[in-house]
Amino acid sequence: MTASEVSEAAEVPYSKIYEVLDSLERKGWVRVEGGRPARYYAKSPITALEANRLRVERELKEYESVVISELLPIFEGSGAREKHDIWILRGEANILSKIRSLLSNCEEELQAAAPWLTPEMLDFVYPVLAAISGRGGRVRVMVSTSCDLRVVRRLEGVAEVRLRDQLFGGGVIADSREVVLILGDEGNPFSLAIWSDHVGLAKLAKGYFEYLWRDASPVKRG
Repeated sequence: MTASEVSEAAEVPYSKIYEVLDSLERKGWVRVEGGRPARYYAKSPITALEANRLRVERELKEYESVVISELLPIFEGSGAREKHDIWILRGEANILSKIRSLLSNCEEELQAAAPWLTPEMLDFVYPVLAAISGRGGRVRVMVSTSCDLRVVRRLEGVAEVRLRDQLFGGGVIADSREVVLILGDEGNPFSLAIWSDHVGLAKLAKGYFEYLWRDASPVKRG
């Protein structure tokens, strides 16, 4: 569409439409082909979302670098004692967002019990799991024996996978220092969860995971 056509269809004043379209182009949602007049084309939402996710993650990495190099020495030099937090999380969006954050912070070792893992959830976390595995980290995931075999096979590309007949609740543990415990029921597994960076709680959760892992079954081939 031309800018004037977009203005009319979207009910955006013509005086503002170029500003809006330029912003959408910079953020990767549309592409423009020159001409008289220029025409604007929508990009695939999946492509646009991925581009924006990478952009946001790149910006966060830049902020992280500043915080670590400039603020962390000040904090450590102040002698302040760090408080450990325990948060109650409610709702699927909040819980999955916190899990994604935990995964992004994981450096060396990840354990996860995921009895309700679906293809959509795996899509959400797969890039981060692949990043952990790619830099030499160890990723272990337990899933239910009823889990979709296609999900299991894909997961095997980035993690050690074992199966259990029964998994009561789920959870994720990162580097033995941060944990999300999922407490929802089978009908609504992501209704309630606990997040904490208390090392004692994380180690307790890891010990329980190791106990379940020993009795879980490796995935059979063929």
